Amino acid sequence: MKTGPKNLITDIAGLRVGNAQDDPLKSGTTVLTADAPFTTSVHVMGGAPGTRETDLLAPDKSVAAVDALVLSGGSAFGLDACSGVVDRLRAVGRGFQVGPATIPLVPGAILFDLLNGGQKDWAENPYRALGRAAFDAASDSFALGTVGAGTGALSAMVKGGLGSASLQLPDGTMVGALVAANPVGAVTTPGDRHFYAAPFEMGSEFGGLGPDPASGLGLTLDSRKIAAMSPRENTTIAIVATDATLTKAQCKRMAVAAHDGIGRAIVPAHTPHDGDLVFALSTAGHQVEDRMLALIGHAASLCLARAIARAIYEATPAPGDLLPCWRDLNA
Repeated sequence: MKTGPKNLITDIAGLRVGNAQDDPLKSGTTVLTADAPFTTSVHVMGGAPGTRETDLLAPDKSVAAVDALVLSGGSAFGLDACSGVVDRLRAVGRGFQVGPATIPLVPGAILFDLLNGGQKDWAENPYRALGRAAFDAASDSFALGTVGAGTGALSAMVKGGLGSASLQLPDGTMVGALVAANPVGAVTTPGDRHFYAAPFEMGSEFGGLGPDPASGLGLTLDSRKIAAMSPRENTTIAIVATDATLTKAQCKRMAVAAHDGIGRAIVPAHTPHDGDLVFALSTAGHQVEDRMLALIGHAASLCLARAIARAIYEATPAPGDLLPCWRDLNA
């Protein structure tokens, strides 16, 4: 396996990602869309998820495909970013047809960033407009770090952010991940230098420092984040994707497998105070043998672990930050 040309989820043909953020707000929204509707499912392993339209992604539900996915800051307020994306999709005639009605289908998930030091005293919910702006910005190239849904994200010890990564399998199948990392757990080992995801790094995509040589990791759970706020302002939300043709049930299995990437990159993961969620999608670019599903799920977990580390590695400082950036601590 090797990384795709851009090492982004948009190495999968037809996918586009857009970011929009409000820097004083210290929050934002990320939208993934495509040239055509795509098959999607979801799996939740965190104890505190916030979602919209995820029930329709179950394999036994009748909806076959959706038009976009949204990752957003803002907790429950951020779910309104999906409405902004629906506005834009309807304007261009995209959506599920029911007679003369066109209904865009836009599932979404949110993370909690309401206590991160940003200006949250809005008179009108800003996330619908952020959703529209992120959709308008959608492209096959996009920035990582302190952008989009990762703008106000925090991990236990350093700033979180938006990350992405990709892999090309030996048969040419592409797999990618997109994540907004805001976990209760740590992404770096004690000392803030090495990433838990280091064994899975490709090249020097998040510093090339290798694994921490220390043993006994995970026995102490220090957290600057909890000291600054409380244990409830968290969640890692992600999308994994492939161009292999998968059913909704197979996308569900891909989402389940991809959660291993969260466990490899964050310690602890899937806590009662996280809303850890993974969407999985197929653009149905080409048929693959059934035996490939296990490898696709494994590649999705590797991409997600790497994307989480890249999110933290690419984070940049901003006025009023509660936590330092990884790069500031390792200059």
